Amino acid sequence: MADKKILFVSQEIAPYLQTGEPSDLGRLLPQSMPSKKFEVRTFMPKFGNINERRNQLHEVIRLSGLNIEINDNDHPLIIKVASMQPSRIQVYFIDNDDYFQKLDSDENDYGFNRDDNDERTIFFARGTIETVKKLKWAPDIIQCTGLITALTPVYVRNMYAQEPEFANSRIIYTVMPGEITGKIDDGFIEKLKTDGVHNDTLDILKNNRLDTNIFHKLAINAADAVIFHTETPDPELLEFTKQRNIPVATLQQLGNDPKLYIDFYDRLSSADKTDNKK
Repeated sequence: MADKKILFVSQEIAPYLQTGEPSDLGRLLPQSMPSKKFEVRTFMPKFGNINERRNQLHEVIRLSGLNIEINDNDHPLIIKVASMQPSRIQVYFIDNDDYFQKLDSDENDYGFNRDDNDERTIFFARGTIETVKKLKWAPDIIQCTGLITALTPVYVRNMYAQEPEFANSRIIYTVMPGEITGKIDDGFIEKLKTDGVHNDTLDILKNNRLDTNIFHKLAINAADAVIFHTETPDPELLEFTKQRNIPVATLQQLGNDPKLYIDFYDRLSSADKTDNKK
């Protein structure tokens, strides 16, 4: 039986998206986890330019059908799945016509040049978490990588904080290169408030610019550890992370070496056990 369950929530995964290092990392980490030590589940958005036939995606009817309400509008959640070769690890795709299906990840920069970035990240976060609940699967570690995953830690720690599947989950957020170029909706705060996000998180939104870094800060504030997968970490984000006094790793320390990531996961789990004994 696997020792730990790891949920990988990624912005991009090869071969479904081939954008270079970020997508390669999204594939490498899940496939490199020893099966005798880790049980793995993987989630990513179903962008419109992912070829369903070539990649053998199919809809999972029993997981689809939920409507996610955002800003008083219902948005259907569609779950598709494929098997990553050669490991045969299942990859779950979060799909919706408005937020993902019409987006070409290459031409539209993951939609970050549009003005509905807040709702897209909310939908992806809630869609992922709701699906994990339906699977009745309780992850020990949740590894979130990329801007599109930034609100997943926020919702795990707020709207879904009382769910038994996430009671013992440790969240790691990885800051990747990239930025939001579209306008962030002024109603972002109200949308999170409606979903039960705590006031201390909302204060971050009130006291900072609504830009790329605000998504990173929201994730860092809810995470148990942070990885800066960038050549030069943003000083503002690095200082914000240091103020939280949580474990931090950098690209220079981990690179793309799965063994170093496993060591980082183990240290985080060991530190948690030590804290619990005090």
